[in-house]
Amino acid sequence: MTSAPLAVSLGDPAGIGPEIIVKAWRALRHTGPAFTVVGDARSLVGAAGGETVAIHAVKDAAEATATFQSALPVLDIPLDGDVVAGRPEPAAAALVIRWIEVAAGLALSGAASALVTAPIAKSALYEAGFRFPGHTEFLGELAPPPQDQAGRGPVMMLTAADLRVSLVTIHEPLARVPGLVTFEAIVNTGLVTASALARDFGVAAPRLAVAGLNPHAGEAGALGREEIAIVAPAVRALREAGVEATGPHPADSLFHPEARAGYDAAICLYHDQALIPVKMLDFWGGVNVTLGLPIVRTSPDHGVGFDIAGKGVARPDSLIAALRLAATIAERRADA
Repeated sequence: MTSAPLAVSLGDPAGIGPEIIVKAWRALRHTGPAFTVVGDARSLVGAAGGETVAIHAVKDAAEATATFQSALPVLDIPLDGDVVAGRPEPAAAALVIRWIEVAAGLALSGAASALVTAPIAKSALYEAGFRFPGHTEFLGELAPPPQDQAGRGPVMMLTAADLRVSLVTIHEPLARVPGLVTFEAIVNTGLVTASALARDFGVAAPRLAVAGLNPHAGEAGALGREEIAIVAPAVRALREAGVEATGPHPADSLFHPEARAGYDAAICLYHDQALIPVKMLDFWGGVNVTLGLPIVRTSPDHGVGFDIAGKGVARPDSLIAALRLAATIAERRADA
């Protein structure tokens, strides 16, 4: 186990977050990595599926490692009332945001070695005044990237099996994507990704494959000129900056096994271009990693699951993978 535990924000208490956290603790309690939950302790007790779960209220993250094998450590910031599984409660939104802030603060201070976030329901948070598209953008404000690094985060990366994909645009309507896929955005995503591959994943000489925007990567301009005007120049700029980058590649032939062997990460231009291959490869075990921050942050690659919350069927695979990856990256940074 790492010397400092991971900090896990509870996410939406009406979703599957509490259930998968309890299941992850049961799976990892004897092996680690150790973590402490920031959130409402009663929600975790209620998510135990009728089984007894030992909860240990901690005053700080340092207590978590010593008690992790015998009880689930929780930095309890309680809800004002009850939340029913599967029924999002707008009144809880302010505390969901607060749990993220506190958990991120633990990681920033070094009291936690990394931050792992359980899923949130963005629509409920928007009603409470949350002004960010999601966790990634929010964390970019809570934990601003260093000014002296080559690229500026946050950048969303998804990992599954032998595939890593980084996104140039994230939670944007498809109609807006062409206007947001700029030379600067592609270059920045590539620089941040290459740096993270070297620092956090131990890839000595990162190789990037940049996807095209249009079918067949534009078919030499016949199906769109973004590849000629924007993507290809960005790939050249990355190479001039010392990054081994290729593209633009047709996205429909970028993710089969032989293609994946030729790069360490793919740079994708919009949400579904990246997430469909990730979920096809490992639907249950994909991990979301935020690159370019001064802290380590991962999360499960799935949503709140209101439709199955409270039924005891949610699988913790992705959260367990996120916890293990966060610990691995944190240890690699500490060793460096």
